[in-house]
Amino acid sequence: MVKILGQFLPEKKERALGKEAAHLVYKCSLSLFKYGNFIDNLRLFTRGGSGGMGYPRLGGEGGKGGDVWVVAHNKMTLKHLKDKYPQKRFVAGEGANSRVSALKGSKGKDCEIPVPVGISVTDENGKIIGELNKEKDRILVAEGGLGGKLLTNFLPLKGQKRVIRLDLKLIADIGLVGFPNAGKSSLLSQISHAKPAIADYAFTTLKPELGKIMYNDFKQISVADLPGLIEGAHVNKGMGHKFLKHIERTKQLLFVVDISGFQLSSQTQYRTAFETIILLTKELELYKEELQTKPALLAVNKMDLPDAQDKFHVLMSQLQNPKDFLHLFEKNMIPERTVEFQHIIPISAITGEGIDKLKNCIRKSLDEYANRENDAYHKKQLLNLQISSTISYSEPPSKNAITSSRMDII
Repeated sequence: MVKILGQFLPEKKERALGKEAAHLVYKCSLSLFKYGNFIDNLRLFTRGGSGGMGYPRLGGEGGKGGDVWVVAHNKMTLKHLKDKYPQKRFVAGEGANSRVSALKGSKGKDCEIPVPVGISVTDENGKIIGELNKEKDRILVAEGGLGGKLLTNFLPLKGQKRVIRLDLKLIADIGLVGFPNAGKSSLLSQISHAKPAIADYAFTTLKPELGKIMYNDFKQISVADLPGLIEGAHVNKGMGHKFLKHIERTKQLLFVVDISGFQLSSQTQYRTAFETIILLTKELELYKEELQTKPALLAVNKMDLPDAQDKFHVLMSQLQNPKDFLHLFEKNMIPERTVEFQHIIPISAITGEGIDKLKNCIRKSLDEYANRENDAYHKKQLLNLQISSTISYSEPPSKNAITSSRMDII
């Protein structure tokens, strides 16, 4: 018998499927089980509390119903939320009724939904309600109903009903981008204390992994390793498309390519290192053009392989003049603009070659990015100050001011 997630497949079914098919089902089940540990979106039902009854004879007002809030917490995950609240229903408390001893009813108890930092909240139509980007950020998602009062003929109103979607986008300084088996997980384990799964086959990474690069001066830089993309990821091919959204909130991108090229299987076309860079660029462009404006670095991995140096020299000449080689691609595979890498570093995630240089380049690039951001912020502040000063000087004096000045002259 074949055991799948704790249950045995009956012998008849095993024989009907054949050993190979049964083994494939087993592998897929294991993959689903691993992926199930990571959740990056969740659908919830929320409802604000109903208001309390008014007291018509004495003009008493019922209490307002409680509100439903989404609140960000650093140590929360969507999986914890789902496990803690399997029904995924969040209803606030009802407002208190007005009575002789308390004509003004008290407000119903608010309901708070704990979520991780980095959550985007949308309604069931896809309209963005808000984003939670730091600890204790909060968004009102369902408002409580009004208590009974003269305006409502002393009858309470029901609270707002709303189905919301929580969408997690990881927040990291650097996002690793590459085809499967390019060595991203090995690289992450080299430059940080993360322990991602590493193996010699495609799609080793089934969920995003976060690591931190630690520097001697205690500076920390966060790195997100995402499942490998394949051609067509932007139209839901492979698994990488599920996680492209996580790149949106990274400050910079680190492309990781195999110097020997990439071939997903014997049925797919072999791609050189230069071709993988162009195709990765195209996938990002088709998903969201803004991703191409992010600063990018390139790590050319597996430099310990035979002939790696010769292939690296060829790659460098192609990257210096990419337009001279674009005629080798089909028209629909050519991106509108090619990525200009701030640093190109040859590395080996196995031997450790070039890792220290890569870490230094990442640090330097992020420092330069921070300086540019600060300069832009200060220039904006200065411009706003100049505009406000110009407006204040150009305002005509008031009628009272003119009258008073004439009185002084007299």
